[in-house]
Amino acid sequence: MSSNDYFRFVTQELVKKMDTPKPEKKLKEKEKHQLHGKWFGVLPFAFKLLFRRKK
Repeated sequence: MSSNDYFRFVTQELVKKMDTPKPEKKLKEKEKHQLHGKWFGVLPFAFKLLFRRKK
């Protein structure tokens, strides 16, 4: 991949992100946070909470 192709790809992704309406970004963010429970179960989330409390 040449640097021109890479720059084009990064620019396209940046423009997509900027053109996305704010409510849609919020929905994607919520889906992203719920993904860890779907794929890995409750145990990693429990450990995360446990370590967060100790700090």
